Amino acid sequence: MSTEYAVRSGAVERSTKETQIRIEVTLDGKGMADIDTGIGFFDHMLTALSVHSGISMSIRVTGDLNVDCHHTIEDTGIALGQALGKALGTKSGIVRYGTAYIPMDESLAMASLDLSNRPFLVFNCEFSNQSCGSYDLCMTEEFFRAFAFNSGMTLHINLLYGSNDHHKAEAVYKAVAHALRTAVTYNTDGSTLSTKGVL
Repeated sequence: MSTEYAVRSGAVERSTKETQIRIEVTLDGKGMADIDTGIGFFDHMLTALSVHSGISMSIRVTGDLNVDCHHTIEDTGIALGQALGKALGTKSGIVRYGTAYIPMDESLAMASLDLSNRPFLVFNCEFSNQSCGSYDLCMTEEFFRAFAFNSGMTLHINLLYGSNDHHKAEAVYKAVAHALRTAVTYNTDGSTLSTKGVL
C-alpha cells in the first residue's frame, strides 16, 4: 500500500443569532492550535484537545457571552464535530477505535471512542464547583455530546477520581484527545475496519 495520503481537513462556518463560528481542522497537522472563543478556560481545554490529539485546529467564535457561556460552548462542539466528520470522510482506512487513561496530578480520566457513524455519549464525571473562570463545568458534558453526535462518534468518558476541578476537566479533555489520536491514525492496509465493509 502506498504511504502517500491525501491531506485530511475540514472546515465549517456556522452563524446563528447566538453564535458566529469558523473552524478548520487538519487531522495530520501536528496539533497546531489557534483558538479564540472568548472563554479563557475553554480556549485552554480546546488547545489541549488539539495539541494532544495531533489535530491542528483553528477556531474562532463570537458568542452571546452576555447571556452565559452555554451557546458558545455547545455550538463550538457542533461545528468542531462537523469539521472532524468532514476531515474523516468515509472513515475508511483508519484504526477507528481509541482508548486512553490520562492522569492530571491527583485526577484520572478515561476516554474510549469509536468513529463508527453511530453517535452516542456516556459521560460519568462529577465536578465540585460551578465553574472554572467563565467556563461552566456542566458544559463539559454538553460540549462532548455535541462533538460526538456531530462527528458520528461513540464516546465514553469516565472521570475515575480527582479533587481539583481544573485538573479533572483537563484530564477529561486530554483523555479524549489521546483516544482520538489513536482512532484517526491510518491502519496498516487501508481497509475499512467493519464486518459490513463500510461505516
